Amino acid sequence: MTAQGVERAGGTTVTEVRDVHGRVYRLGETDRQVLGHPRWTMVLLPWAAMLGISIFEYAFGAAESTLSAAHHWTHTDTFWVLSVWIFFQAAVAFPAGRLREKGLFSSRAAMLCGSVLSLAGFLSLSHAPDILWAVAGFGVLGGTGAGLVYATCINTVGKWYPERRGGKTGFVNGGFAYGAVPFIFLFSYGFDADDYQAVLDLVGLYVLLLTGVAGLFFKDPPKNWWPAHIDPLAAPRDARASAALRRNPPAAAQFTPREAVRTGMLPLMWVCLLCTAGVSIFGISFQVPYAKDAGFGPLVAASSMGIMSVVNGTGRGVVGWLSDRLGRRVTLTYVCLVLGLAQFGVLWAGESANQPLFLVFAFLSGFGGGAFFPLFAALVPDYFGENNNASNYGLVYSSKLISGLLGGGLGAAVVVAWGYEGAYAVAGCVGLLAAGLSLLLRRPTGKGVGVRAGR
Repeated sequence: MTAQGVERAGGTTVTEVRDVHGRVYRLGETDRQVLGHPRWTMVLLPWAAMLGISIFEYAFGAAESTLSAAHHWTHTDTFWVLSVWIFFQAAVAFPAGRLREKGLFSSRAAMLCGSVLSLAGFLSLSHAPDILWAVAGFGVLGGTGAGLVYATCINTVGKWYPERRGGKTGFVNGGFAYGAVPFIFLFSYGFDADDYQAVLDLVGLYVLLLTGVAGLFFKDPPKNWWPAHIDPLAAPRDARASAALRRNPPAAAQFTPREAVRTGMLPLMWVCLLCTAGVSIFGISFQVPYAKDAGFGPLVAASSMGIMSVVNGTGRGVVGWLSDRLGRRVTLTYVCLVLGLAQFGVLWAGESANQPLFLVFAFLSGFGGGAFFPLFAALVPDYFGENNNASNYGLVYSSKLISGLLGGGLGAAVVVAWGYEGAYAVAGCVGLLAAGLSLLLRRPTGKGVGVRAGR
């Protein structure tokens, strides 16, 4: 270990310590000294912003029928609008992360830009004269805006809680699902061709205010920052932090995106997230239409999606907390198994017209379909460090570029060709494949060294 004291303006002494792997930890500055307020605000504010942008994805399925009828679009066209949104929501994460890490784009600027673009997305969906305008406005602009907010929220939390990021990241990530629940019922019961424009305009304004106000207070910690009250080179006295660090030790080094790719673990995460996100997006897009096709009433259809969203969101927080105690990789494998098996359960319940059973498997599908997102968000800095996390996680999350097309637009084509039976069977198999791939994940030991067994 080496240490070097550095005097900062204001009288605070900053010490940089280096562990046996060569990783540097910046100690001395408290969260209040950097932020001006406690770091838990960097959990609460990102969570609030995620509540707002959740409407884009998780409530879209409930609004699809009205949008198709009002704009005279086919159902496939409408779902392609969502697929384009998912594409750009994922695509913006890596370039925005690189700009942030180079100091060209602050977290506050990213949030405010995303807020304005999110409003443009809803206004476009409301007033689009044709499908191309909806694709450009809601899909491209709205997707980019939501992507800026999503990536900034997730990465900011991980930077402020490097010692136990699982539960914090899971809590924030959960807002991206259950925040849509009131709007699922609004779009199911209070949304028709007569009032859809006014409703969408007001929803867009709501998203603008929620994300914009939260974004005004965003700020990143300095590079290599570590909580002043925790010694990174000794067993922490905080029992929660001790358990989390024992199961999920800090990254052996700060990997650049190129170095992370060379370990082989980042590409493996990319493929695993591709599979899980594709299944999740398929469930989000088609659970309500499938419930209606199976003969269930609008209440059961909306309730199944509401259950999925609530469990999808709360499951992210619970699984993030569990991963701090069980280990991130082990928890990920269990989540993928639940996700895959739940698809077969939804199909079975729909085919047997069993409403209670349908809601049970909607519960499980929602749990598995959201819980893996915070696991990957925490696993990336666990393996590759915090300094380049915006870029590294952006690369992993970019797999949603393809999974959005597979789960949404291509999923619609598979439903047309093979019916819901074939589509849900394929989704279940893909979820089980992701569970198998997760078993291959190993924590890198250091740059140029390879990887070692880890969880």
